[in-house]
Amino acid sequence: MTNNDDIVSPDNRTEPVSDVLRPEAVAETVSDLIPPQRGAVRDIMTPAPVGVYYTQTIGETARVMRDAQVGAVLVINDGALAGVVTDRDLVIRGLADGIAPDSPVGPLCSGDLIGVAAEASLEQAQQLMREHAVRRLPVIADGQVVGIVSIGDLAIMAESNSPLAAVSRAEANT
Repeated sequence: MTNNDDIVSPDNRTEPVSDVLRPEAVAETVSDLIPPQRGAVRDIMTPAPVGVYYTQTIGETARVMRDAQVGAVLVINDGALAGVVTDRDLVIRGLADGIAPDSPVGPLCSGDLIGVAAEASLEQAQQLMREHAVRRLPVIADGQVVGIVSIGDLAIMAESNSPLAAVSRAEANT
């Protein structure tokens, strides 16, 4: 029997939580690895982010992500940004919970959006990521989404020789 402070591995071994890095600790740790930077978000964002409609299927969304070689897409509902869905969301919130690939992707998206102004400093973007434990932020200018900035973008800008920057620059596995 385990308690709330234990994690059960796939082979039914029990490990104390203190021996396993928690997801929220990872987000905080990764964000903290990036030193403060100068510059504006617009200088490093990925412009024209990929989007899908709320009613598109999980399978279609996965193919869009594969073809565009991205790990996250914006989800649009009735002409407005409804959220962001990541490849991890498709697996964890979708397939692992038994949701079929022909189901709409909209319910899987993260709806509590945190965006950043294109003119915001890189340090402000990093602070938002840390405070909200997110790895990507939609970039807003004149009320429109004009890009997306990721923790990898910040890492590349901060320390081009760091392991995180190297992983972020690497070609996608196809």
